Amino acid sequence: MTTSNPTVWLTLQAHDAAKLIDYYVETFGFVLTARYGAGDRVDHAQLNWPEGSGGIMLGSYKPGADWCREPGSAGGYVVTSDPDGLYERVLSRKAEIVRPLAKTDYGANEFAVRDPEGNLWSFGDYTGEPVAGNQDAGAAGQHR
Repeated sequence: MTTSNPTVWLTLQAHDAAKLIDYYVETFGFVLTARYGAGDRVDHAQLNWPEGSGGIMLGSYKPGADWCREPGSAGGYVVTSDPDGLYERVLSRKAEIVRPLAKTDYGANEFAVRDPEGNLWSFGDYTGEPVAGNQDAGAAGQHR
């Protein structure tokens, strides 16, 4: 089976990128794949989600740069096959829960967290709807 790198990445900047990287690894379970920069400055970091092909690119806040993202302004949805287990992990690390683990109206099991920089993260088992004409949609849309 051939796997490829993700083609869509969530990008964000942080006031304390080094600390945020540690938080994502320890609290959520992201895997740090690459980090460039000196000391606490992070020029670029790549964190991959262990359950799929998605990931995050992040770096230290650079006001006035041509590709500048205001810290705390991002939001993302991360698919997990075990929302219950991940929720317990996140709770054990005293994360700020924005929305407790619950079943949605569309059948997904999800919860939401605010990270230390203010970004919002939702984790759940909703894999999205199947793409028209895609016979390999897998479990997409399984919650209907």
